[in-house]
Amino acid sequence: MDLGLKDKVAIVTGASRGIGAAIAETLSAEGMCVVLVARSENDLHLVASRCPTKTCVVAIDLRDANAAQKVVDAAITTFGNIDLLVNNAGATKRDDFFALTDDDWHDGFALKFHAAMRCSRAAWQHLQTRQGAIINIAGVGGRTGNADFTIGGSVNASLMYLTKALADRGSKDGIRVNAINPGSIATERLQSRIQATANEKNINLDDAAKVMANKLGVARFGNPEEIAKAVAFLASSAAAYCQGAILDVDGGQTKSF
Repeated sequence: MDLGLKDKVAIVTGASRGIGAAIAETLSAEGMCVVLVARSENDLHLVASRCPTKTCVVAIDLRDANAAQKVVDAAITTFGNIDLLVNNAGATKRDDFFALTDDDWHDGFALKFHAAMRCSRAAWQHLQTRQGAIINIAGVGGRTGNADFTIGGSVNASLMYLTKALADRGSKDGIRVNAINPGSIATERLQSRIQATANEKNINLDDAAKVMANKLGVARFGNPEEIAKAVAFLASSAAAYCQGAILDVDGGQTKSF
C-alpha cells in the first residue's frame, strides 16, 4: 500500500535507537526525507546509514530551551519544509516515589514533555503551510497508575492532554495531531528490566520475559517496528480523519477505556 509519503520531510526526535530509530527507518523506506534528532551523533549516523532517502543529523540535547528551534531551522535549511513532526524523545526514571528527587522529575518533564511542546511550537508555522501532522509518542503508563512509574506516567498523561489540546488548535490550522501509546516494547531499556527479573528470580532471559509479559496480561512484548508502522499510518492520508486520536499499541495491556 502506497501511503503517499514519498518526498515529504519528517523530523523524528529520539531517533538514535529503539522506537525512534525504527520510526526513522520506516518513514525513510516510505520515501520520506528524515531529520534525525538525538544527543548521540555517532548513533544517529548509524541510523542514517540504514535510511535509503536523504537525511539530516542534528545531535542536540532537547532539554535545552533553544534546541527545538535549532532543529526546525536545520530542517528548513536542509530540506526547505516540514511535513511531519514525531515527538519521540524522552526516557523517564523508574523508581519508588520517595526515592525520586526533584531533579529526576525536572529531567523527565524537560526531555519528554517540554521538548515535545517546544518542537511543536517551533514547527507549527511550517506544518501549517504544508498541512502537515504531529505524532506524539507517549505511553500506556499514562493511562494506569503505577507506584514505580510516577514520573513516566505523569509525563505520558500530560503528553496525551497536549495532543488533544493541539489537535483542537490543529483543526483550525490544518495540522493533524495524534498520539501513540506504546506498551512494553523490546528495546534496550526493556531488556535491562528483563535481565533484572532474571537475576532476581534466578531464571533465564526467555523465562523472565514470559513472566513479565504474563504479569502485564499480554501474549508477548512488542517490537519497535510495530510502533513505526503505526506512525507511518497516522502520518499518511489514510488517517486523514484522525484528529486527537490516541492509539494504544500495547498487545492488550491497557484494559481500561
